[in-house]
Amino acid sequence: MLAINISTPKSIMQDLKDKFKQKRLSLNLTQEGLSNKSGVSLGSIKRFETSGEISFESLLKIALVLNCLDDFKNIANKKDEQYDSMDDLLKVKPIKKRGAIK
Repeated sequence: MLAINISTPKSIMQDLKDKFKQKRLSLNLTQEGLSNKSGVSLGSIKRFETSGEISFESLLKIALVLNCLDDFKNIANKKDEQYDSMDDLLKVKPIKKRGAIK
């Protein structure tokens, strides 16, 4: 089964900034309050909520305050693969344990 992904990095950034802002507002936090609790500069929070741009470390600090840090544990997890036949399943190569020197 072929999955088509129409998400782009920019669209994901826009979606994340909107979700984080809504989460902040639902917790009745101002941008300044979030800055104080997270240790992320007010300027960085303002830039994030307008453009979606922020360092990964700052994003994780904000996520901690907004109670969604655990959501990041699922990023880049191996997804369950779907197979159309037993032959497709048998063609799957084992997961490499080490890299090769090239």
